[in-house]
Amino acid sequence: MTDRPPASSPGVSARMSRSRRRDTAPEVAIRREAHRRGLRYRVDAPLPGLPRRRADMVFIRRRVAVFVDGCFWHSCPEHATTPTANREWWVAKLERNEQRDRHTDEHLEGLGWTVLRFWEHEDATAAVDVIEHAVRST
Repeated sequence: MTDRPPASSPGVSARMSRSRRRDTAPEVAIRREAHRRGLRYRVDAPLPGLPRRRADMVFIRRRVAVFVDGCFWHSCPEHATTPTANREWWVAKLERNEQRDRHTDEHLEGLGWTVLRFWEHEDATAAVDVIEHAVRST
């Protein structure tokens, strides 16, 4: 990865430093609903054969990995934006994120895992409907 350019302003720097890697509001909403339904899982768990990659929720015995992707960081087709400052760097960074996501999915599926991805703007209850079905039917 190329060297990260400096933030375009102190405000941008402050906003980016507040971005959480885990325990975001959408993740917590999905986890609460899953727990309420009796589903038990690991949080922010490492993935087999993928150093430095983690899933938001992992059902190890059932081999189900759940990711709650942020619209900005994972280039949501509905809500993706690209910063205008340092545009070239951001385009490359976001493309690498998408490629990493696809590689992760392919790797896990090759090991027999079910990979579920949800966007941060999706309804938590509907997401847990899908998760529950995957976990209880495997």
